[in-house]
Amino acid sequence: MKRWTASFLVLAISLSAGLTKANAQATPAKRPNILFAIADDWGYGHASAYGCQWTKTPAFDRVAREGLLFTHAYTPNAKCAPSRACLLTGRNSWQLEAACNHICFFPSKFKTWAEALAEHGYFVGKTTKGWGPGVANDDAGKARLMAGRSFDAQKAQPPASGMLNSDYAGNFADFLKAAPADTPWCFWYGGVEPHRAFQYGSGVKAGKRLTDIDRVPGYWPDNETIRNDLLDYALEIEHFDGHLARMLDQIKARGELENTLVIVTSDHGMPFPRAKGNAYDASNHVPLAIRWGSQIKSPGRTIDDYVSFIDVAPTLIEAAGLTWSETGMLPAAGRSLSPVFAAASRGRVDPARDHVLIGQERHDIGRPNDWGYPIRGIVQDGLLYLRNFEPTRWPACNPETGYLNCDGSPTKTHILAYRTDAEQNRFWQLCFAKRPAEELYDVKRDPDCLKNLAEDPAHQEKKRQLQDQMVAELKAQDDPRMFGRGEVFEQYPYADPGLRDFYKRYMGGEKLRAGWVSPTDFAPQPLDQ
Repeated sequence: MKRWTASFLVLAISLSAGLTKANAQATPAKRPNILFAIADDWGYGHASAYGCQWTKTPAFDRVAREGLLFTHAYTPNAKCAPSRACLLTGRNSWQLEAACNHICFFPSKFKTWAEALAEHGYFVGKTTKGWGPGVANDDAGKARLMAGRSFDAQKAQPPASGMLNSDYAGNFADFLKAAPADTPWCFWYGGVEPHRAFQYGSGVKAGKRLTDIDRVPGYWPDNETIRNDLLDYALEIEHFDGHLARMLDQIKARGELENTLVIVTSDHGMPFPRAKGNAYDASNHVPLAIRWGSQIKSPGRTIDDYVSFIDVAPTLIEAAGLTWSETGMLPAAGRSLSPVFAAASRGRVDPARDHVLIGQERHDIGRPNDWGYPIRGIVQDGLLYLRNFEPTRWPACNPETGYLNCDGSPTKTHILAYRTDAEQNRFWQLCFAKRPAEELYDVKRDPDCLKNLAEDPAHQEKKRQLQDQMVAELKAQDDPRMFGRGEVFEQYPYADPGLRDFYKRYMGGEKLRAGWVSPTDFAPQPLDQ
């Protein structure tokens, strides 16, 4: 009897343990919180985690140290609105109709992951800059919450006059207070820094030294003006990073850091000539660090896989425990980064992640007929191939209208002022002159993309391979420009009525000036080249 009782107890305990295990497997894991931190115009490499000596980013470094640091992350389109459209939808900009352009009407058919998460139980909010600039309404004409409900009440005095007076971390605290208990949350930290304009000399005033900068890119002159401009830019990056540090501390104080997926990046390259608004490595290459507690195996790894902004949406939707089909979002071109999270290796984790596609259409005003500067490109294993579809146009917009696809800056004004100087004209050529139909660069050996190899006989086979692969993938993605319908991108109207027919009005005598551009940036008359 005692033996039977003992056996029964063993059986009962075993059954109970099995049921408990089965129930645990059947019960879905707690959905993670999400902190998505995106700076405005922060270029790749300008963080201490990447070895930069003149920009200190302890919060970004912490995310990288406790998670993953990516060395080959790219946006498909190096301008605010189209870049963020790719991030939010998982689609390349040429798959987004009007949203391929800057200052556009965002098509209502393209749902964002922030909207999808809100529909599936997440409390979703943002501070300051989400998607934009442009107009995003639903079919009824109501403004969409593209990145979540806004939390912008808290203000603070920034360390320099060029920065926004938003207390980003204070707004995050308000968001956390408003988040319902036992509800997963998603917050978009949309810092405005380091977008122009900067307070000139603010970097040196804060204690930085011109000699801290180890190297000035080869497409600009190396002088005091440019070095000051870079240090002012660095100070703004550090301001963004400081608010990120406060946010991480708030999450930790709530005991939620281990269950929070943290992604830190920037929408595109720095707001300097030949960077933002172009398609070079300094344009599309962005910083990226991701942290997610125990969900990332072997934290502290550096990842050399090529990843794109179109991979963010699939990653977040999967992390939230959703299938893509139940979100109602249109098919994504990207794929989830979860295999990279789960791997133990560093360097190149997935051999298939050896390239990304990039490109652009219409960015800013300043060309006849409001035309853009269409480009498509591919970055693969350290080589960058670009196809410029309209090489007779000015890449940064027309000289007489101020090269408006390049933000005003001391660096821009200096380069333009020395356009006719025999020694410094090469900088104008690199940053503002017209370009050939094809460009090819060995980014590993030539990170500044100074030596165009497109006509080099030794590189013709590789150029053809890159071109063929790029075209095949773009055709598979139904890029209109691959089928002779590229003009559709130039027919989409600007969302701001004041920008329409800018060139015609300007050349008619209505001297419109963008406030961030120096009056001396405007050529007195059109240039032939």
